[in-house]
Amino acid sequence: MIVPHKRIAASLLASASLALSFGVFNPQQVQAASVTANSAITASAAQTGVILSSVRLRTAPSTSGKVLKYLNKGDQVVILEETNSYWYKVRTADGDVGYTSRGEQYISVAAAPAAQTAVIQSTVRLREAPSTSGQVIGYLYTGDRVSIMEETNSYWYKVRTANGNVGYTSSSDQFIAADGGTTTPLPAPAPVPTPAPVPTPVPTPAPVPTAPPQANVIESVIAAGMGYLGTPYEYGSSRSDTSTFDCSDFIRQIFMDAANLKLPADSRQQGDWIKQNSTVVTDISGLKRGDLMFFMDYRGSSDSAYAGIDKSTARITHVAMYLGDGQLLQTYSVASGGVRVDKLSASWMKRFLYGGSVIR
Repeated sequence: MIVPHKRIAASLLASASLALSFGVFNPQQVQAASVTANSAITASAAQTGVILSSVRLRTAPSTSGKVLKYLNKGDQVVILEETNSYWYKVRTADGDVGYTSRGEQYISVAAAPAAQTAVIQSTVRLREAPSTSGQVIGYLYTGDRVSIMEETNSYWYKVRTANGNVGYTSSSDQFIAADGGTTTPLPAPAPVPTPAPVPTPVPTPAPVPTAPPQANVIESVIAAGMGYLGTPYEYGSSRSDTSTFDCSDFIRQIFMDAANLKLPADSRQQGDWIKQNSTVVTDISGLKRGDLMFFMDYRGSSDSAYAGIDKSTARITHVAMYLGDGQLLQTYSVASGGVRVDKLSASWMKRFLYGGSVIR
């Protein structure tokens, strides 16, 4: 006599369910039941669960798995995977990853909110970490659409691509623009009614542009600069692309990106521009966030090496942007690693000639 497939599945599931109710079960039974029921489903990374009653976190989806720790009532976890009908793979707030019971007496799962979508404005790297030291896992190209999973900090977004790749990319406006749309997350295990479609908003006439406040423009320029962190240094770099920079090319580019302002092409001409269009500042304590700083050649570490130099006529050999709090945004050599944030060390202070604001 041949037993129908559905009866076999039902029998296996019932056996596993009965075993769970007594707190002991055969791992092979549960595995067979889960395969028959085809319940291994990957959950949305944004889906969260709240622990309702103390439960074990294990190294494997089985009671024979080693107990890593106990999850306590009120703890929140991220649901990484619905491993089978009886276990979730979860990540705790402390970063521990393991398996815990799916029993409703232990965990309550909330549906994930919709993620905001964005459009890539210019080719940008996708990294495994929110840092220029993070490994590059791919490139995002102009016109690509991504889902913004989180605003990690002032300079980075965590995003998911159309292919499902997850990583970090610059949040600078020159690279990415949120378009107000949303993506639909994967549903929670229980059936959820399909929401009514959101009507497409009717475009409204663009407002008449007004000049933004000075501070906003300066912050936009700094954000544009931060988006280039790690870009390699090249002396005499091309002014027509952003694959490499020298010091003056970098400063020129970020003002073009964020303020639509085209400064002269080299540091000495930029220094003359400040003299002609702004107020020259010779005391570092008088500099403001976003001001340019101009420097002479390095002559040594002692004060005597710079004695007798008329800094008002000395030759400019380097330009950087002052970030405040004794920090510089700059690029100055291949060995230094390209665009970076540096401390305004004693060496830089000895070489300082003057500075000033581009945006007034």
